[in-house]
Amino acid sequence: MSTPSVLRGQSPGGAKPRLGWTLALLALAQLIYALDLNIVFVALPQIGTDLGFPGQTQQLVVSAYVVFAGGFLLFGGRAADLLGRRRIFVLALALYAVSSLAGGLATGPVVIIIARAIQGIGGALLLPSTLALLNSLFAEGPQRNRALAVWGGAGASGLTIGALLGGLLTQNFGWPAVFFVNVPLAGLVALAALAVIPRDPARRERRRFDIPGALSVTAGSTLLVFALVEGPELGWGSLPVIAAFLLAAVLLVIFALVEARSADPLMPFRLFRNRSLTVGMLVTFIYMASFGVLPYFLTVLLQSVHGYSALQTGLAFLIPSLAIAVGTQSGERLATRIGTRATLLIGFAVGVAGTAVLALGFDAEAGYGLLVPGLIISGLGQGIVWTAMWIAAATGTATDKQGVANGIASTALNLGNAIGLAVFTVIADIGTEGRTGQALRAATADGEFVVVLLTAAAMVAGLLITLILSPPSREALATAQRDKSHAAG
Repeated sequence: MSTPSVLRGQSPGGAKPRLGWTLALLALAQLIYALDLNIVFVALPQIGTDLGFPGQTQQLVVSAYVVFAGGFLLFGGRAADLLGRRRIFVLALALYAVSSLAGGLATGPVVIIIARAIQGIGGALLLPSTLALLNSLFAEGPQRNRALAVWGGAGASGLTIGALLGGLLTQNFGWPAVFFVNVPLAGLVALAALAVIPRDPARRERRRFDIPGALSVTAGSTLLVFALVEGPELGWGSLPVIAAFLLAAVLLVIFALVEARSADPLMPFRLFRNRSLTVGMLVTFIYMASFGVLPYFLTVLLQSVHGYSALQTGLAFLIPSLAIAVGTQSGERLATRIGTRATLLIGFAVGVAGTAVLALGFDAEAGYGLLVPGLIISGLGQGIVWTAMWIAAATGTATDKQGVANGIASTALNLGNAIGLAVFTVIADIGTEGRTGQALRAATADGEFVVVLLTAAAMVAGLLITLILSPPSREALATAQRDKSHAAG
């Protein structure tokens, strides 16, 4: 991927000679974020052996990250708006570097779980601040579309690199290497950001952070994601899971009441008057509940059913990742030429067809070759939707609200993944109880076949929701343009 076409564009504040370098850094940050989602998975067995994790508790290394990343996303978006996008971006990368170092040096389960939780907070600060920088530095329209395509392509690359790099590092240097690799990467990007990314503009008015709103939504979201992530492991009727659901519901109701009465709310409900943001949020949720869960079930198929090694599994992800990367670039071109709504419809339609074809490869007797056509077609649809949904979420939103708007969309993304996995793993496990050997492999493949078809049905729901997407009103566009002119001044 290259950035010259973006570099020739104009930012909202006029020409910025380092705009291309800024995009490169933001894309690299997304690559780091995506890489970290997959790189730890292949190291879990070795981490469990070396640090004394009993069986299923190894999953805490993953869930600690997911829970805290999901809980702090809205907080991270608002912090980017109020404290400065570049400041939060650099802080997030610094947290990544320090927590990765701590994780690699861990000598016991408690330290590595805490390190992963801090990494999750870093991710919750990084994703919305990166998107807010993209959406405020690159003008709405073709320029921003190109920037989001480059950013999205980097994320698709990170998923593959994470799986490959995790296998290589664990096999040759041991599990600490999957943590240590983040230290120089995150550190260098943070330092480069101070030199390349424009300084945060001075605030012309004092804004409150809305501490009650921040505390209630962060605690409520964290407990909700915890319940969704740990439900399949601990049991949906277990006391911790039920208590977490109840407390999350209470805290989120308190958050809604606080926001309705706040003069300067953390999440202004008037943002949802922008239909593009509302539908963009719903689409991100469905995206991760459908497209977003497929890599998990593909990994289970390849490793548990077909017996692939971690490295072989990483190599198997090359084809879908390349297809997704091509799709992200196609999404940008389509959105520029025919509009976001039509692009989302095309992306979901391609995704439905490709995922239905992909289901044919979820058979205990099928080889990788039968998966390839579906992986390519579904990957193209996934990439198209990925770029278009972020364009939709950012369209018509005022510049000073881009952080919280992207925090909302990112929270929907995270919840979609948690809920999708929670529901579909239960469905996939039906019929596997008490089976072993070839019978278990066949039952696992059969359960996943049903799940893949259900994700295609969820994509149909995304297509139907997209039908209500309409361009922002002239008033919303005029407001956003005034905000950009005000920021430039």
